[in-house]
Amino acid sequence: MKVLVHIDDAEQWRDALAERLPEAEVITSSAPAEQRREADYLAVWKPPERLLREPAALKGIVNLGAGVDALLHNPGLPEGVPIVKLRDAGMAALIGDYVRYGILHFQRDFDRYRRQQHAREWREHAVAEKSDWPVGVLGLGAIGTRVAAMVAADGFPVHGWSRSPKRLDGIVCHHGEAGLDDLLGRVRTLVLLLPDTHATRQLIDARALSLLPEGASLINPGRGTLIDEAALLAALGPAEGEGRLRGALLDAFPEEPLPQASPLWAHPRVWVTPHMAGPTPLGAALDQVAEALRAFEAGEALDTVDPDAGY
Repeated sequence: MKVLVHIDDAEQWRDALAERLPEAEVITSSAPAEQRREADYLAVWKPPERLLREPAALKGIVNLGAGVDALLHNPGLPEGVPIVKLRDAGMAALIGDYVRYGILHFQRDFDRYRRQQHAREWREHAVAEKSDWPVGVLGLGAIGTRVAAMVAADGFPVHGWSRSPKRLDGIVCHHGEAGLDDLLGRVRTLVLLLPDTHATRQLIDARALSLLPEGASLINPGRGTLIDEAALLAALGPAEGEGRLRGALLDAFPEEPLPQASPLWAHPRVWVTPHMAGPTPLGAALDQVAEALRAFEAGEALDTVDPDAGY
């Protein structure tokens, strides 16, 4: 089989994948066009439209990340070609660390201490008990489930939400529209780990934010399209003063890089990170890619992406 790789550091991915798949010819998108047209499989991250159109007889696509929205929205995506995506592949532990940092940032008042430092104010705050700091995790896929378990293991009560019912040890599970409203009314920190779909875009709008308790915080290491930015800024309130929402730690945005003109950069209760919460560890990802390609070639059943559902 011939596999075409397109990602940053594609040569490194090509060489490492070739070691795992000695039976395959592995090339990158910089190969000549006649070689690209012969590809049986694509292993790609945010490929250009023309790259998806070139192969004459494509058998499958491996998306080199957990989020498939960029691939599914690509006008060059051929119909009927099965797609598999990375599921966790070491990303969950990294995203879990990001989320745990964010929770502690607010639970231990580091946001307030930072503002006090700028004001040269020496004042201690009483520590909130972890048991009194319920956390909501929206999205209970492979990564969300792992992150929820990590937060629960730290001693925080965890509420999880998914589209359909789930049962997870140590997690209070909610589902459906009523379940979402119930969760939002209970949590002091809300974590977004949902995919980008028609149903999830701007799910966190003015109404959803109004259901959160006064002084709640928001962490988004998921997809940038989940949040209505204008509603978020309104909930945060003016730079000087307090809003309904205490603060937000944001790693994903509808447009990336985040435009220089975005008011999120300068808001004192927003922390912006450049989509770094869950980088893909090369080793674990390559193992999944090699396994998927062998399964494709052997005609085995695979857990493929549903383009209509968006994940």
